[in-house]
Amino acid sequence: MSSVHSKIWYLEQINLLRDLTEDELELVSDKTVMRTTKKNQYIYFPQEPSKVVFFLKAGRVKIGTYSDDGKEIIKTIIQPGEIFGELGIAGEETRKDFAIALDDNVRMCAINVDDIKSMMNNNPDLSMEITKVIGERLMRVNRQLESLIFKDANTRVIDFIKEMAEQQGIPIGKEVLLKHNLTHQDIANLTATSRQTVTTVLNTLKSKDRIHLERNKILIRDMNLLTLE
Repeated sequence: MSSVHSKIWYLEQINLLRDLTEDELELVSDKTVMRTTKKNQYIYFPQEPSKVVFFLKAGRVKIGTYSDDGKEIIKTIIQPGEIFGELGIAGEETRKDFAIALDDNVRMCAINVDDIKSMMNNNPDLSMEITKVIGERLMRVNRQLESLIFKDANTRVIDFIKEMAEQQGIPIGKEVLLKHNLTHQDIANLTATSRQTVTTVLNTLKSKDRIHLERNKILIRDMNLLTLE
């Protein structure tokens, strides 16, 4: 497979680009640059200009920020096929967040904000899809903020597991198999709790036979019974 064809094949796997015509994909291919990043390497930092948008092809990327005391706060985990760094499209001039590769050999396509805005102007469907993604991300951040204010730590951990299961889980009858690569510290950072809290919640759910735990897997017995009560 030639490098050009390989690039187009990767682009076809991006959720937002799946409905583009062959000519439109060729245009995206011409405007994008393929990048590879190692695990724990920054893709961008806070205060950098928001001039580039990324399409993630392989691996996972965490998006987050730092509190005033230097604590890492993870906002979301980007999965293959998703877009990130997209707030430049919405008018963000400098990054507020960081992006860090979570896996080895993270692969992505980078495109300038001006180029993707031009594509959006010429493709209303693409424009609508990207606008939808931006809106959903902002709503997710708002939900996290509300959860932090109104819910206790245990509930935040359980709600996070439920949300992951709804988005990524594999239904097996009444059960749901959730495959993930998050450490307890990652989940703690995503839910503004502590690693000890995450470990305690998972162990309690296991002792009540609400879940079965294996390495990088959580089997949820019944989503409706995923509670500590």
